[in-house]
Amino acid sequence: MTLAEWKNKGQYFDYKSHQIFNIDEGKGEVLLLIHGFPTASWDWWQMWDHLTTRFRVLTLDMIGFGFSAKPRKYPYSIFDQADLIEQLLHSKKINRVKMLSHDYGDTVAQELLARYHDRISNQQKGLEITSLCLLNGGLFPETHHPLLIQKILMSPIGSIVGQLFNRKKLEKNFRKIFGPNTQPTEKELDDFWELISNNGGKKIFHLLIRYMQERKDNRERWVSAVQKATIPIRLINGVFDPISGQHMADRYRAIIPNPDVIELKNIGHFPLIESPGLVLKHYLEFVL
Repeated sequence: MTLAEWKNKGQYFDYKSHQIFNIDEGKGEVLLLIHGFPTASWDWWQMWDHLTTRFRVLTLDMIGFGFSAKPRKYPYSIFDQADLIEQLLHSKKINRVKMLSHDYGDTVAQELLARYHDRISNQQKGLEITSLCLLNGGLFPETHHPLLIQKILMSPIGSIVGQLFNRKKLEKNFRKIFGPNTQPTEKELDDFWELISNNGGKKIFHLLIRYMQERKDNRERWVSAVQKATIPIRLINGVFDPISGQHMADRYRAIIPNPDVIELKNIGHFPLIESPGLVLKHYLEFVL
């Protein structure tokens, strides 16, 4: 499947007068896929056909990402992305989902899980989450090791640095976080860059990156959502990842009750791209 074919599968949904790209295919229980930073839902393409034979699979490019709108004056936040997803699900009359998330998407999933707990506590109706599978992400801010470029984007010169970012710099940074034997191809890097740079994406890098501070500010809410969960949760982790690899998996085991952790050796930050077959195997064993 090419990136153009992926785009042709999609449709658009209006959120706060902004167009949000999404794909909805398959039949059965609803599986929601939530992508990471700085890419888009395209990250799931290698698993897509396998998943849609078993589930009704819904994914989207969150606002500021991929083929969705990237407004330059917008209060980007994890809370807003969770609002967006809830509104999209409501528009499709979906009130029960499984979730599979990666990176930035893990944090959005943590907020959705926290809201689910809040509704249960308050005996309110709303979206039911039946299971959650997490891939590499900054679940715990104390063990998140951001790249230098991410730190710079958070700084006062972030807006300038973001606009200077280019494909060559993307390649340099991505090669650091993929596994030694699962490096991205030139075609994959071209596709990543198209998704990132599309529709002026470089101009909002410094706004999207604020999620790293949000993780610190809301640590208790988002970590406790996983600690207190009554639904099945599995972590599938590429342990070679310098950002959220072995050290994050170790922390997960230390503070999450009855941890279900699958470690993928020599796989980096993007297991869904580097080893989609293994991720699919371990995911289906978890939910089926």
